[in-house]
Amino acid sequence: MTARVGRRRDRRTARYNGIGSAVSSAITDRFSRRETLNPVPERARIDGRVCLITGANRGLGKAVAVDLAKRGGRVLMACRSGHPEAGDDVRRLSGSDAVEMLKVDLGDLTSVHALCERLERGRDRVDILVLNAGLMPLEARRSAQGYELMFAVHFLANRVLIDRLLADGTVRPSARPGETPRIVFVASETHRSAGPIDFDDFGAFTDYGPRDGLKHYASSKLHLCTYAQELSRRLNPDGEIRAAVHSLCPGAVNSDLAREAPWFLKPLLTPVMRLFFATPAKAAAPVTHACCAEEMGRRSGVYLHLMREKTPSPLAMDEAAGARLWRASEALLARHAPRDAADASG
Repeated sequence: MTARVGRRRDRRTARYNGIGSAVSSAITDRFSRRETLNPVPERARIDGRVCLITGANRGLGKAVAVDLAKRGGRVLMACRSGHPEAGDDVRRLSGSDAVEMLKVDLGDLTSVHALCERLERGRDRVDILVLNAGLMPLEARRSAQGYELMFAVHFLANRVLIDRLLADGTVRPSARPGETPRIVFVASETHRSAGPIDFDDFGAFTDYGPRDGLKHYASSKLHLCTYAQELSRRLNPDGEIRAAVHSLCPGAVNSDLAREAPWFLKPLLTPVMRLFFATPAKAAAPVTHACCAEEMGRRSGVYLHLMREKTPSPLAMDEAAGARLWRASEALLARHAPRDAADASG
C-alpha cells in the first residue's frame, strides 16, 4: 500500500517538475475535464459590498475587479503598479465609478501594514477579500525583509493582511445571513507537488535558479492552501459559518505570470498561452463563484480547481501541519509588527 501511495505521489510530482510539464498538465486539465459547477449568472448582485482585490492591476485580478464592479460591488484594487490606468480601465469596462486604487507592495510587510492602516482610518469594512497577487521569478529574490519573494508575497503578506483586517475590524466575522464575509485565496494545483513544509528551517532564504523556480512556487502555494484551511477552522470553530474562507486554482491563464520565463522559452510559451490558456475573463469564473454564489457564503474550506470542487492535497488538509504553520508564522511575523503595536503588546 505504501509503495502504491508513493508511486501516485511521484506521478503527481512529475506533472509539475518543470515549466514544460506544468504547461502540458495545465492544458490537459483545461480541455479534458468537465466542469461541474455552473457559472454565476450575471443577475447575481453584490450591491454595496466592499471588495478588496490584490494584484488587481492586470490579468486575472483585473478581470475579477471588472466582474465584481459590474455586479455592484465597491472595488478596492490593491496593487503595486498600474496607478491610475488600471483603475480607469476597470471603471470603463465595468461601467461603474465605485472603483478605487490602493498602493501596496506585497513584497514589503511594512507596505502591507500601511495599507491596513489606511483602510482602518477610512473605516472601510471589507466584505469580500480576494487574495490574488502572485509571481514566479526566474531566480531567487529577497523580499524587503529578506525572505524568498514568493514565500513573502504568496503567504506572509496574506497572513499579515488578514491578521490586521480582522484585528482592526475591517473584516468582521458574522453568522448573520448576508453579512458573512468571504476570503478567497487564489492558489494553484501545483501545491500538490510540494513536499511537506520545512518547519525546522521555516522562513529561511533559499537560493535557486531557473530549474527550481516551479518547485519553490509549488511550496509557496502549499503554504497558502494549508493556511486557508487552518484559517477556516479557526474562524468557524463550532461549524457555524462566520467567515467563508475558500481557495482555488483558476487553471491555465493567459496572463503575464510567466513574464520572467527564460528568454529561449518565451517564443514558444507566448503562442501556446495565447492559443490554449483561458483568457483572464474566462479564468475568473471560479473566483466569481467563490465570491458571489449564494451557497458559498454558507460554507467554508472549499477548494475549487477550475469550475470543479475538489479536496486540496493531504498535506494542505493536515490539521497538525496547519496549526504548526499558524504558530510558526505568528512567531516569525512578530519580528515585523509595527513599532506601536509591538510596544502595546510588550
